Amino acid sequence: MRNVIFLVAVVLLSTLVSFGQVAAPRPSQKQTITQTVGDATVSIVYHRPNVNGRKVWGGLVPYDKVWRSGANEATVFEVSRDVMIDGKPLPAGKYSLHTIPGQTGWVVIFNKKSDQWGSFTYDEKLDALRVPVKPVPFPFRESLAYDFETITPTSSRVVLQWDKLGVPFTVDIGDIHGRVLPQMREAITARKPEDPRPLNQAASYVMTFKVKDSYSDALGWLDTSIGMKETMGNLSLKARLLNEQGKTAEAIVLAEKAVTVGRASTPPASADALNQLAETIAEWKAKK
Repeated sequence: MRNVIFLVAVVLLSTLVSFGQVAAPRPSQKQTITQTVGDATVSIVYHRPNVNGRKVWGGLVPYDKVWRSGANEATVFEVSRDVMIDGKPLPAGKYSLHTIPGQTGWVVIFNKKSDQWGSFTYDEKLDALRVPVKPVPFPFRESLAYDFETITPTSSRVVLQWDKLGVPFTVDIGDIHGRVLPQMREAITARKPEDPRPLNQAASYVMTFKVKDSYSDALGWLDTSIGMKETMGNLSLKARLLNEQGKTAEAIVLAEKAVTVGRASTPPASADALNQLAETIAEWKAKK
């Protein structure tokens, strides 16, 4: 039966190509969803079938059989760099995403053949990764959807949602700081002597993501930048780092100097930036 359905689909597609370029709408609409996770880009291309009052799980979608995880062409999952899926490695690349639904557990499959119609020509020998997952109850969704949830600097939870079920798995990009900081150090080494930007960028990265092991390095970079020219930016950034290290009194003195420098600069720092820094100083003083 599966082969008959697949043959009919191929014939219909061939007919459409032969008789013109009419863009007839499909009952299951196509969607592309893309999410940046750290230094990786994750994309899912799929078609969205509707429940239409039907029994989905164990009916329209049988249990214990490979499913295209959408409609029409197989769902495509693409990631721009090597990642971990629920703790298991998946190399950068483009994959067709299939699943094997079960009543209590599912299997999510990443297959190396990305361009296939549904799962009719699915070949297990081309699997790059299989991951067991647990489905969870979910608010009703008429149209099948993939969502990126719980976004962090290094991971995202991906959830296939349809009917009253969610099927989650996690994409993790690993040690992003171990990849980014060496590049920033190289930029600092290669910078022109009069250019403070790589110094400030690296220090800002360390502060933003609270990479505590690199706080001392960041303070050194900022000292070099400040030695070239005092700005509201490098002074306030150093103040924040000092506060992170528990040196609040020093941080307040330096932040107040940053406000003075900001007001005297040409052009002056924006009122919003000055007000935000003033509020931060007030918070630090209140906690002393």
